[in-house]
Order: sequence, then structure tokens, then C-alpha cells
Amino acid sequence: MAEQQFQRYIGIDYSGAGTAETGLTGLRVYVASTDGRAREIRRDTNRRRHWSRRSLFDWLETVLDAPEPTLVGIDHGFAFPWAWFKHHGIHTDWDGFLKRFSAAYPTDQPRVTVEAVRRGQIEGAGGWPGDARWRRAAEEQVGAKSVFHFDVPGSVAKSTHAGLPWLARLRRAHAGDLHVWPFDGWQIPHGRSAIAEIYPSLWSARYPRGSRTPDQHDAYVVAAGLAAADRSGELGDLLHPPVDAGIRQRAEVEGWILGVH
Repeated sequence: MAEQQFQRYIGIDYSGAGTAETGLTGLRVYVASTDGRAREIRRDTNRRRHWSRRSLFDWLETVLDAPEPTLVGIDHGFAFPWAWFKHHGIHTDWDGFLKRFSAAYPTDQPRVTVEAVRRGQIEGAGGWPGDARWRRAAEEQVGAKSVFHFDVPGSVAKSTHAGLPWLARLRRAHAGDLHVWPFDGWQIPHGRSAIAEIYPSLWSARYPRGSRTPDQHDAYVVAAGLAAADRSGELGDLLHPPVDAGIRQRAEVEGWILGVH
């Protein structure tokens, strides 16, 4: 058994529905320990209230303040395709992208929904559109839909447009002590917590669903799968996918999906 780099593994099945304050049945969180046992974490002890994106952010802030190295896997895009940057003539690093996007899509603000921004109902918001045919290299490799492919089953477009401003907030809140993979480097320093993009379908076949809902199962397999990969030593290989120099260059702009190789 390999020495494990992390002590806690969080799987998040995200949702872009509603506003930042809306409790969402599709937003699920599982946490696994080093032995791989994963349990669902709910917003409160009576299990009646569902997570909102704001309450999830507040919880993650507290979790990442703890000293235990934690690996978080979340299933929405962390950046846009190379074609989007080229089309709009945008040249910036990842932090610059997050700042630009958060201004265009202020979906972390009260009463703002992704759909309201898309429909031009939020003053000063919107712009920088994308094309559903544009896909990131990792999406092409695994057959995932574009982050601009809205209104179809299995799409991560709405989750991505709702989640990126919260990722920017998390980045600011934990500047220097949270490693965002691979934007901060393909190698995660030992002792540091990290967050990475995940595609649950890559992991789900390893685990029977049982009585879990599809959303619960997606979060479960991410938490359990990350713990198992770290325990077996597979995680080290997943953090360094064998891609050529051109794809790696794209990935440093677009991001990468942990587990795609």
C-alpha cells in the first residue's frame, strides 16, 4: 500500500439550478476517509435542508481551514476551451479568466441565476459567449459535452457558469494554501489541500449504485474513487497524464479532468 498524500477526500456533484441561496436536491456532498469509506454530508443534522451553492462554499471554507490535507473533486468545468480564448482575443492567466468571468456571470450574487444572465435580465452582466461545438481537450478525449452545451441531459454548462464565481471566491479565500490542479502545477505539494475537476462517469462503474440517487452516486464515486486511487498509488499517475506537449499547453489554459489520460 502506498503512502497516502491526503487524509480526506470530498466528492461534490454540483448543480447550476436556482440562485446561490436555493437549496438544491441535485447538489450532493460525500466525504471519504483514508480507508475509502464514504458518507454523505448534509447541510444540517436533521437532513431536511439541501445544500445551496452559498452554504456549500461556507462549509468548504471551514473544511479547508483545517490542517488535514484534503482533496476535493467537483464535476464542473474550471475554465473554457482554447477556441473561446482565441475567438474573443483574450490573453490572460487563470486568475484573470476567473475575474473576467465572474464580472460577466455574477452568479454568486443574491437572486442571480444562470438563465437570467443568459437572457440579458441582469444589468451589466453577460457577454463573451461560447459555442457548443467548442470543447476542451479533456472533454474531447473522454467524450464529454462542452461547457457551452446548455439545455441537454448530462450537460455541465449551467453548473460551470454557476460554479466558477464560487471557485474564484475559494481561490481568494485560500490564496497560497489551496492547490488548484493543474493551474497551480501538475504536482500537488505534500501537505497541501487541493481541488480538481472530476467527471464522475469515469469512476461510477467501479461502484454499485445501491439505493443512492444518481446525484448521490456521482458524489459518492468521486470521494470513494479518489481515496482508493490515493491508497493504491494510482493517484500519482492520474496527476500526470501522458499527454503530448501541445495538449499539455492547452490544458494549462483550459484545465484538465482528473482521471482522463
